[in-house]
Order: sequence, then structure tokens, then C-alpha cells
Amino acid sequence: MSDSATLAVGGPGSQAGPYDVVVGHDLRHHLDGLVAGVRRVAVIHPRTLADRAEGLRAHLAGLGLDAHAIEVPDGEEAKDARVLAFCWQVLGSSGFTRSDLVVTFGGGSTTDLGGFVAASWLRGVRVVHVPTTLLAMVDAAVGGKTGINTAEGKNLVGAFHEPAGVLCDLDLLETLPRAELVSGLAEVVKCGFIADPVILDVVERAPEASVTPGSRELRELVERAIQVKIDVVSGDLRESARAAGGHPGREALNYGHTLAHAIERAEHYRMRHGDAVSLGMVFVAELAHLSERLDDATAERHRSVLELVGLPTTYGGASFEDLLATMRIDKKTRGDLLRFVVLEGLGRPVVLEGPTEPVLREAFGAVSERRSRFPFFRD
Repeated sequence: MSDSATLAVGGPGSQAGPYDVVVGHDLRHHLDGLVAGVRRVAVIHPRTLADRAEGLRAHLAGLGLDAHAIEVPDGEEAKDARVLAFCWQVLGSSGFTRSDLVVTFGGGSTTDLGGFVAASWLRGVRVVHVPTTLLAMVDAAVGGKTGINTAEGKNLVGAFHEPAGVLCDLDLLETLPRAELVSGLAEVVKCGFIADPVILDVVERAPEASVTPGSRELRELVERAIQVKIDVVSGDLRESARAAGGHPGREALNYGHTLAHAIERAEHYRMRHGDAVSLGMVFVAELAHLSERLDDATAERHRSVLELVGLPTTYGGASFEDLLATMRIDKKTRGDLLRFVVLEGLGRPVVLEGPTEPVLREAFGAVSERRSRFPFFRD
């Protein structure tokens, strides 16, 4: 049996679930239980994981299933309408029905695409996520958000479609490039700022262990970040609620993402998502500071924690004007009103509506005033 912990999504009063997120090692037998009663299964995977995905497909076939592997491009290239249509074609030609199952095996882009394939085929079939990156484990695989990109921006087309289960096998992180682990940690740090400051304490106390596969610290960070996301989506599955006290609900999970998505688009999605989120968090920390909502020390702590693990905190690419134009079509924008998730203190996210362009420009100076010392393009 594997050494695993089960984090439950759903429960009394929850808008989400129920399903389990299992974190541990050697989790294949958990997948066997999730495919019980299924006749056909499709494993959607990126090109770089073709060999491992074939092993997974063969395992499922050995259980008596009609198992298919659907190979998609690596990274953000997978999140394209043409790739989505290709997946539909495979499901159609294979005779997939509503009682069949999609399994995603890959990083965040594969999870986003595969979840949308499942959400849209026959108006919804079951999906199980097997995330292979730190980023996907703590972000894309949990919460039911799915989507693809368009020429106008990231994740502008999609649906909410919760998985039947999520298997976060920590063994898969052993062969993940260090740069991908570091990038994924940005989403973990985000959870520390918006909800669980213990995450920040762990990273500051043991920065190297925090990006070391197999360490106790990394496992704790994964479990804590997943729990933050479960807690948020359980109260606001479809990003439509605002809790008492001004908490922005699920929008809190977009902390740092408005600028991040604009930078990703400007860089033609060659920048790692977590690296862009790191820049976005420095930006919104300064925006909150300039708006007299966040104290100096907490704003500066963003930069120090992120730099401690090698994440970028400065950017020398696209102009403020170009990035602002993209931010104006962010999902959180309402009409012409720009909206940003900011902090009023650790674990206290709120929505800042309508900051002026001069304030936005000044906040952007926090990430553009000097070129980053860290590489953030794909190897």
C-alpha cells in the first residue's frame, strides 16, 4: 500500500464535490478503484510523456478496459481549439459514451485541456486528473476549472467541470526539471499569502528543501496548498460569491494572475506560468501598498520569499501599455472596470476595483525597474 493522505472535497454546505484528492506515493491502485464499472477510457497526455502515458494506458487495458491514448502538444500549445477538436474526433471515433472516462496525465495545460474535453463531450463525462507537475497538483487539477486559450487571451473559453478524483503521486516529481519545480512553487506561495501563512514560514525556514522531491517540506507544502484551494472552492465553486467581510471567494485564487496572464500572452506563452504569477504577485503587493491597504513589510515579504527559491521578481519584456490592454479583458474585469485581488494583510484578500492608470503604472515599476537575475523562459 502507498503512503498517502486523502483530502476530501465537498461536505455539508459545500458547493463542490464530493471527490477525493489523494497525495502520496505509488497511487496506481487508487486509479483502479476510480475506473470500476467503466468500459472505455482515454488518457490525454503531452508528447513528452508519451512513454509513461503508454504504460498507464497498458495498465488500464490490462484491467479489461478499452483504453486509448490521446497525445497532445506540450505546454500551452495544447490549449487550442484545434487540439480540442482533435480530442473530440478521437472520442467520437472510439465510441465514447456518457458512462466512459477521461484521464488526464500531465501538467497544468494538459489538465485544463483534458478537463474541458470531458466537460464538453456529450455535455459532460467523468474525468480523473493525474497531475505530473507541482503546478498541476496544487492548482489546475483541483477545483474543476477547465479551459483553452484564444488569440485574445488565456483561459477565456472553458467550463467548470469537477473531477471524479485527483491523484497527486509525488513520485512523479522526482524527474521534474528543477526549473519546473521552482515555477510550481509560485502557486504554493500564493496560497500562503492569501490563506495559510504557515506555507511562507516553511519556505523561509527551508527554501532548498521546499523544492526538493521527496522532502517532508515539499509534501507539507503540497498538502497545505491543496487544502487552501479545497477550502476556497468549497465555498465558491463558480467564482460567483463574495463572503462576509469582503473576502472575494474563488477570485482570491487569481491573486497575481491578472498581470501574469498578460505577461504570458505577451511572451507567446514561452514563460512558465508560475514565473509569471511570481511577477504578478509582486505587482499586486505594490498596488495594495500604494493604495494604503498593505504594510511595507508584507509587501516586501513577497519579493523576499519569491527570490529565496529562485522565482523572478522583475521583468524587462513587454511595455506597460501592451500589458494594460490585455489586462482590460481579464475575466475579473466588469465592463471597463479593472479589478485586482489584493491583500489587506496576510490571509486577508479583497478585491480592489478601478485603480487609476497612474497608480497601476507606478505599481508596475516594482517589477520593471531592473531586469531579473533569474531565467524564466523554457529550456
